Amino acid sequence: MAVVRHALAGLAERIGMDEPGIADLKTVVTEACMNVVVHAYPADTPGLLEVEATEELEGLTVVVRDYGMGIRPRPDVDRPSLRIGLTLIAALSKSFEIKGGVDRGTEIRMHLPLRAGSEEGQGAPSVQAHAVASDETELRVGNPELVGSILSCALGALAARRDITVDRLADAMLLSDAISAGAPQGFADGRVCLSIADREQGVELRVGPMVGGGGEKLRASLELPEVGGTLETLADEVRVEEQDEGDFLVIGIAALAA
Repeated sequence: MAVVRHALAGLAERIGMDEPGIADLKTVVTEACMNVVVHAYPADTPGLLEVEATEELEGLTVVVRDYGMGIRPRPDVDRPSLRIGLTLIAALSKSFEIKGGVDRGTEIRMHLPLRAGSEEGQGAPSVQAHAVASDETELRVGNPELVGSILSCALGALAARRDITVDRLADAMLLSDAISAGAPQGFADGRVCLSIADREQGVELRVGPMVGGGGEKLRASLELPEVGGTLETLADEVRVEEQDEGDFLVIGIAALAA
């Protein structure tokens, strides 16, 4: 959930949302995602959480979706009633909509403006996120220009949680910039797909699946012919995996030893 929250904050900052708006965005996304974690699926049962963000109407529309049991607060949960979370979301959003039903999942749609008095406009999906497990988040970024901001925020959030040093975090930011520049070339539709996993040993970034040869091309883009060497040395592990669905570039950044 932290990855999703910081990824969307990076997107919001990139499109010009002010600091109070970004703070509200983090709050409503946290509340909506927490509702899924607490109420959507049976206890100790993993389930899909989807988050989609679209730049439109001079702001950001965020949709949080699950495929679980629907809205029915469980009596064994100590957290405050679901109604409190929805009330907070409604209060902080310019517009708010919820739909779903028992055993049909729930979809929460909310819109936060960049600034007061904005005019209507059009946009296209900018980010889609899928939390498929407690330690891994998949991101699909529609606008390649947004990859850098989103990836940097998401990596920074996880690095801070895993006691990764400031120097290693700076290395991760340099890597994310390089990946952001080269990754779009590996995807036929220009939408960059990546996943970020929070492991005990550190942070693992997977870019893909890319078209055939895309993994090696992205790896080659990390080379620095002018000065010699490669940005691969900034990571603890860099490898290319060729799978049935396509190529993956995998980058590992280790945490401090306990």
